Amino acid sequence: MSKVKDGELRALQAALAAEHAAVYGYGVVGGRIQEGRRTEARAAYDAHRARRDALVRALRDLGATPVAASAGYALPFAVPDSAAAVRLAAELEERVAGVYSDLVRATGDARRREAATALREAAVRAVRWRGESVAFPGLAERAGTASASAAPPV
Repeated sequence: MSKVKDGELRALQAALAAEHAAVYGYGVVGGRIQEGRRTEARAAYDAHRARRDALVRALRDLGATPVAASAGYALPFAVPDSAAAVRLAAELEERVAGVYSDLVRATGDARRREAATALREAAVRAVRWRGESVAFPGLAERAGTASASAAPPV
């Protein structure tokens, strides 16, 4: 494989790892979120499952073995109540947006459009959860992280 292909493959695997983490994290969110926001949490959970499944198919189509989900993920903070669940949902979306911004940079054509769509959807969900937006969603520099492409702990 060429370097570009290797970079694209790494970015696809990172996106899949982020989706695995988001699916796990939304399981926690769903267990703690107040009833009035459960529909929103369920929709996000379903969206991340669909993205995860699409990434698995894409990686297999490229002849790669998709990265497996971990049995569990470390949460970035305790989630004892609905307010913390909302913060976790926003954090999950921001992390996923960061990984998709890396995929946008690493790929082209239809896959780039799909990654940009995923980035936009995650950014919109983050705004809905957090109640505020950032100028450039998904950029590691904004979040103060070293690299958005690392598989994020949940």
